[in-house]
Amino acid sequence: MHRGARLSTLLRGGLPLAACAVLAACTPPPPPDQPQGIAPRARPANLQGPVKESPESQAMRAYFAKVQTDLLAQGLLRTDGGGRDTPYNDRMLAENFLRIALYDEYERRDGGFAQREVESHLRRWEVPVRVGLRFGPSVPEERRATDRARISSYLARLSKITGHPIGLSDSGVNFWLHVVAEDERRALGPQVAEALPTLSASEIAGITQMNTTTYCLVYALSDDATSIYNRAFAVIRAEHPDLLRLACLHEEIAQGLGLANDSPNARPSIFNDDEEFALLTTQDELMLKILYDRRLRPGMTVAEARPIVETIAYELLGGES
Repeated sequence: MHRGARLSTLLRGGLPLAACAVLAACTPPPPPDQPQGIAPRARPANLQGPVKESPESQAMRAYFAKVQTDLLAQGLLRTDGGGRDTPYNDRMLAENFLRIALYDEYERRDGGFAQREVESHLRRWEVPVRVGLRFGPSVPEERRATDRARISSYLARLSKITGHPIGLSDSGVNFWLHVVAEDERRALGPQVAEALPTLSASEIAGITQMNTTTYCLVYALSDDATSIYNRAFAVIRAEHPDLLRLACLHEEIAQGLGLANDSPNARPSIFNDDEEFALLTTQDELMLKILYDRRLRPGMTVAEARPIVETIAYELLGGES
């Protein structure tokens, strides 16, 4: 990455986050019978009409259907947003926010990311977030329509929560969101390089050759001098069944807004690798409110942000019960 930029990597499914660039990803423990080393299949350059799902993608679809079934059987992937069994107070909210918004899961080293939690700075968007939604050729039109409607509704919800302009856009895109199948993702290199020109070849390969245990990911790029995000690139597997797909969309988009880390203490929350919750929870909404509160500034350290965060959390929850 060029000097003066910071990349955050955010992965869902068990894989973490990175700094100098911020990465976030979802990577929970894989279930048994994980597919092994499926070789890519080349497509004819002159392929016309609807693109059929490849055998590799079909295998991944079966695998992730089992992942979702196994998680649901364990009582995970909750969609209730939290309840009486997941109480939290203002002190817990403040601590969870500081851990998730001001620490990174990954540290950038030697052109790649190493899993190591490091203290960072508060990062967020100051310009409108214009999301460009892109689908791989194999994604059916009916599925595209459903995804587009859900994503549009979710972005409107995030905009209302944060008070920040966030929405789908066909022009001036600064947050690219790709829903692609296995072999389609392997061909994303040129698009990644164009969207995030400071990524190294090995970092681009981290997207195109995404490990099976990574369900989805987002890279968010900020200016190192200001800690203000200016572009992001997210990848969602098209093979995911409905709930796992929606879970990835919820977490990666929200992490791309600035909640870059995960914490085992955050409950109820999607920013927790235990996969208990699939969709944005009540506490996650409050953390987004805190992140975009104008009393906080991009670039703040944990020490600088803490007293302000504690005040906002108290205002939101009214102190301890």
